[in-house]
Amino acid sequence: MLDLSRRSAYTEEHDLFRDQVRKFFDRELVPHLDRWEAQGEIDKGFWRKAGEAGLLCPTVPEAYGGLGLDFGYNAVIDEELGYAGSTAGIGLHSDIVAPYLVHYGSEDFKARWLPKMISGETPTAIAMTEPGAGSDLQGIRTTALKDGDDYVVNGSKTYITNGQHAGLVIVAAKTDPAEGAKGISLILVEADRPGFQRGRNLDKIGLHGQDTSELFFQDVRVPQSNRIGGEGAGFAYMMTQLPQERLNIAIGAQAAAQRAFDEAVKFTKERKAFGRTVFEFQNTRFTLADLAAKLQVGWAHLDWALKRHIDGKLTPDEASAAKLWHTELQWEVCDASLQLHGGAGYMNEYLIARLWRDARVTRIFGGTNEIMKEVVSRAI
Repeated sequence: MLDLSRRSAYTEEHDLFRDQVRKFFDRELVPHLDRWEAQGEIDKGFWRKAGEAGLLCPTVPEAYGGLGLDFGYNAVIDEELGYAGSTAGIGLHSDIVAPYLVHYGSEDFKARWLPKMISGETPTAIAMTEPGAGSDLQGIRTTALKDGDDYVVNGSKTYITNGQHAGLVIVAAKTDPAEGAKGISLILVEADRPGFQRGRNLDKIGLHGQDTSELFFQDVRVPQSNRIGGEGAGFAYMMTQLPQERLNIAIGAQAAAQRAFDEAVKFTKERKAFGRTVFEFQNTRFTLADLAAKLQVGWAHLDWALKRHIDGKLTPDEASAAKLWHTELQWEVCDASLQLHGGAGYMNEYLIARLWRDARVTRIFGGTNEIMKEVVSRAI
């Protein structure tokens, strides 16, 4: 269980909410993690249960059926999800997709889709990455070209979280291919539209319990009213929303790192070698002490970043620095903690193996850590 005694970003109301989240996860998430890992996705019914428990899109305004809360409530869910060792895509749904509709969607789309997102009736995804365009979003080739009152969408996307379950997808597409980044718009595509097709659930190194898919669009017709915000403004919108996405990644990384550390402490205090516990060896104690110090710094920094974001002050370079630092810490802690498990750490029956596998991708998605360094360097 995460220690909240030294946290500074949360109020008593946040702590009460966290208690509800923990009880829900203990009942509806943790018992199913191994099965979800084996089947390659969470149960579709989990979305409804999370919605009924108030765990989806808590920041959405009350006018659309939400709770109208601050991002700290999202962060509570993200921390508890990361600490549980789950990769369920509810953070992407609530922290990344929902804000696009809230900030840029039409009143019609807000009224139609936000209540379904809050209830879990409609899981969502955002389709940016393509086989030939990852961190460089300006290189996308998917198009949405006007034809009468419609857009006709053609192209393919890959590595899409929630791709198998999503009933609604935000698609980054070129509405004016000649204009580069200024020609990108965001188009809402309902999953039941003719020409929309889900590809395979991708076989990944980690994140086995999260559906990650290819998506294909072949002459998919959507009305022009399905565009989110202004035509050609999609790239600017994505850049504006990236700080919250990168903070979301940092939060999950820090929580997962803490869980890996806690698993290592527990294992080394129980495991014996040469007549004493593994914890009693100086190398073990010094390794854990070094990790504990870095985790302490990490939690203090995360609280700082959370407060900055809730106050509307977190800058893109600060969010990028947070994503960079916390995901690097996650990998260091997970790798060292697996090493302290010895051979047992390489066995999938131990949680540390899953935490280690899942940690590898966080330095890649949301913009690679090399891109994070580029963003930070530009602000120096």
